[in-house]
Amino acid sequence: MATKRVKPLLYNPASTGRVIRKSVQKSCCNTPSGGSSSNPTFNRLTVVWVNRNGVPFDTTGFFARLFRNGVLVSTASFDSFGVVRFNNIGTPTNVSYTIRTFNANGVLFRTRTIPRGVAAYAIIG
Repeated sequence: MATKRVKPLLYNPASTGRVIRKSVQKSCCNTPSGGSSSNPTFNRLTVVWVNRNGVPFDTTGFFARLFRNGVLVSTASFDSFGVVRFNNIGTPTNVSYTIRTFNANGVLFRTRTIPRGVAAYAIIG
């Protein structure tokens, strides 16, 4: 039985954010002639917004803003499956960011800190 996706609640004190994937330094050679590919799975910063069971929220109309030291770096819209992709932020991230999520009316829902060195991040709750 499939779980119905719902819109996120305005405030959830028990919600957290989690790192999905950290960058891993490879010890062997990544050469074009042999070895593994050096391309990351996620080449742009990707954020997924899920409930406590891991089911993505229906985030139609939501958007996110990414800040670094209080300065706006990027704004991107969520798709209906709880995913937002920042096309101008490569991965793994070199610095930490603050992400703020808003609904279509501009109401702030969540604020989280994304650490440096990640390719994807999950907002839980």
